[in-house]
Amino acid sequence: MSIAISEAESAVMKVFWDAGPQCCSDVVAALASEHDWQEATVKTLLNRLLKKGALRSEKDGRRFLYLPVLTREEWLSTESDTMLQRLFGGKLAPFVAHFGAHKRLSKKEVAELKALIDRMSDEN
Repeated sequence: MSIAISEAESAVMKVFWDAGPQCCSDVVAALASEHDWQEATVKTLLNRLLKKGALRSEKDGRRFLYLPVLTREEWLSTESDTMLQRLFGGKLAPFVAHFGAHKRLSKKEVAELKALIDRMSDEN
């Protein structure tokens, strides 16, 4: 599933990915510490996410519960593929080389990258 969501919409989705189904007031409360959004703003974001198919809603008594349809993994895959394509022509090696040239990697990070490359090589 490939659904493009904005930065603000991703903040709302993170609430669902971390805590599961929520009603609007729960989402407003969860976002209050990081964002100064009014309830109307959160409702607008929820409606956008519903229209995009990232969320679904179901009636729960007198309120609606919102549930994630888009998984965090699906979102991460879409976002990382888009960034990789836009910045590095879809090529992973120049991406890793860029970060390696601009940030020192710890021995642990190097070992993790080597293990990842080995696993990827074994799968091909």
